[in-house]
Amino acid sequence: MGSVIKYKDAQAKILERKESGIRVVQFSGKDVHELLKEQGEIALPPYIKSKVADINRYQTVYAQKQGAIAAPTAGLHFTQELLQAITKKGIEIQKITLHSGLGTFRPVKEELVEKHKMYHEEFEINKQVAQSINKAKIINRRVIAAGTTVVRTLESQAIQNNDHWQINANKGMTDLYIYPGYKFKIIDAMLTNFHLPKSTLLMLVCAFTSKEFIFKAYDYAIKNKFRFYSFGDAMFIF
Repeated sequence: MGSVIKYKDAQAKILERKESGIRVVQFSGKDVHELLKEQGEIALPPYIKSKVADINRYQTVYAQKQGAIAAPTAGLHFTQELLQAITKKGIEIQKITLHSGLGTFRPVKEELVEKHKMYHEEFEINKQVAQSINKAKIINRRVIAAGTTVVRTLESQAIQNNDHWQINANKGMTDLYIYPGYKFKIIDAMLTNFHLPKSTLLMLVCAFTSKEFIFKAYDYAIKNKFRFYSFGDAMFIF
């Protein structure tokens, strides 16, 4: 029998405790989304000491579907005005559905990075977006990812078609783990935050360019008091 936690007219029963620290919980008596609105708090890094007064500040301007445990933080840099300005320059903007989860935020605790296990995250790439990306790859237009979660999602759906790479339209889960040595197939550039040490995100950007280059950029960021992680500064890597 699992533990039961009661709150007013609702209760939560812990069905399973996984070795990874994950809990499988069954809610009853009230919709879980309503409970989250009442009792939930936004997951923030430890260096942010106060709660977010306006939860819309921790949300991208283009978010539509519920499901993520945290915002894809690279996207927090965009405003509707900035997106319009980007479009006017002839840059095509396509959207995919991402539910950021533990796979993005869980730190690496293994001494050998290869032994770290990525937790799966949910995504959806529709047919129109896949066709747009595939056309870009054929005519040698750059595919620029807004955030490491986008990078992982698109790379996880890469397929080789003759002499070039394309992606499948798909809906599902990905646990793709990218670290130095990985050969990128879809992404040509990315916008991403400055990430914390011992994170898979830091390893991903090192894989995209080089450890030496990224560490040099991070030294500059530290000396100039850049903000890291959530609500942090971003860099464009190409």
